[in-house]
Amino acid sequence: MKRQISASRTRAVRLSALLLASLFATALLPLHSTLALSELKQIPGETGQDNKAKDVPEEDEPGDEGPMQIPMPDPLVNKPARDAKDDSAEDQAPDAPVEVLSDVSKIPEPVARMRELIVEAAASGDIERLRPLLGKGPTQTQVSETDGDPVETLKGLSGDPQGIEILAILLDVLSAGFVLTEKGTPDEMYVWPYFTEKRLSSLTPPEKVDLFRLVTAGDFAQMEEAGNYNFYRVGITPDGQWKFFVAGD
Repeated sequence: MKRQISASRTRAVRLSALLLASLFATALLPLHSTLALSELKQIPGETGQDNKAKDVPEEDEPGDEGPMQIPMPDPLVNKPARDAKDDSAEDQAPDAPVEVLSDVSKIPEPVARMRELIVEAAASGDIERLRPLLGKGPTQTQVSETDGDPVETLKGLSGDPQGIEILAILLDVLSAGFVLTEKGTPDEMYVWPYFTEKRLSSLTPPEKVDLFRLVTAGDFAQMEEAGNYNFYRVGITPDGQWKFFVAGD
């Protein structure tokens, strides 16, 4: 009887020991598995701190900014070059049309009368006949850059002592077409010849014939260098005052 009890106790102790061993092994299993997974993830030669440092992105690394943008191609037309071309086109733009007048019957009567008187005096060959038409004081006709006796000044401009050449020039100038300048302003004036308001490069062949009745080919070449007509011209205001008879620009 005692032997059976002793055998039963021995089995019970063994079963208890087996049960405890089983429970102990079960408790250690998750820890062992976790350690095993950690060991599998770790690359040989690296520490845990190295892994942690690599998990944090550097501040200067560019983030995700969306899909890559394809740069647009350069424009086919070079705008500065086009602007330069436009500027050049403006410089070469045609002049505004100039209305050339020839019918003296359609101009104000005081202007037509003064012109007629000047033509009669110049055709006479006597330069003194211009004196009463040249005026005096503030209304004196401008014939040069300096003040003085206008008749004597005109004689000095002529190629002969009597002033015949200057009278011929005056007559030829008043025989050409003319223009109305500064229209609608206090400086409005009828000016002979019309070349004063036209660029020489724009003259038509018939207009060049008109010009060569006043100047020589050598004079014309010099005018082309200057870019404008610079021979004698006559100006008469709408009220019939003979304003100037001068040469130059």
